[in-house]
Amino acid sequence: MKEERYFYVPDARNNTELPKEEAQHAIKVLRMHEGDNIYLMDGDGTFYLAEVTMVTGKKCSYQILEELPQQRSWKGRIHIAMAPTKMMDRVEWMAEKATEIGVDEFSFLECKFSERRQMRADRVEKIVVSATKQSRKAWKPVVNELTAFKKFIEEPREGGKYICHCYEEVERTDLFELLKADNTMPHDVTILIGPEGDFSIDEVRMAMEHGYKSVSLGTERLRTETAALSAAMQAHLLLR
Repeated sequence: MKEERYFYVPDARNNTELPKEEAQHAIKVLRMHEGDNIYLMDGDGTFYLAEVTMVTGKKCSYQILEELPQQRSWKGRIHIAMAPTKMMDRVEWMAEKATEIGVDEFSFLECKFSERRQMRADRVEKIVVSATKQSRKAWKPVVNELTAFKKFIEEPREGGKYICHCYEEVERTDLFELLKADNTMPHDVTILIGPEGDFSIDEVRMAMEHGYKSVSLGTERLRTETAALSAAMQAHLLLR
């Protein structure tokens, strides 16, 4: 029995060719031929069973045979907004694993103590696409460009908003316990994770003034990327 092959094709219903990178993988790596069956994922909740209709040197055409709408395994939207670490491989690791768990959106924050003030979101996008295919998620997380902290928190957002930090002088509630105890928990959550040096105390207070709840991720001190993954897992477990 042949292994099922999945390809990421935005707006797959209205296209007839695999995107360039997906086509190259299908042709040169997987050696797909006319008549082979493949699965397409549009990243917006639908899989498609398709048949390869033509293979050339650089193009791979398909015809959709069946549309397969998927059911979400969690409620609402999970949005993780973190300050990128100095080492980009840690950011990419977090994005890969959080995508496999189940997240809807990634944002990246430029904060007072940020060690990285520039980044290429397209690199993270490629990691997220690969993880979406590998884990066979019907929804691909949105990947946003680096944004100034102040601008981000001033933007209106639906649902619960939380800022994770380590300042003992600011009252905090354990994120998992807060979500679990809240019987009216909103199904959209936005969780902020600071840089290696944490948010500044002023940033924490500014976020709280804009409706973000002050939370902790437990008693351990976690690396930025570990904290982001932990927050994603906690939200995912409680929104299933």
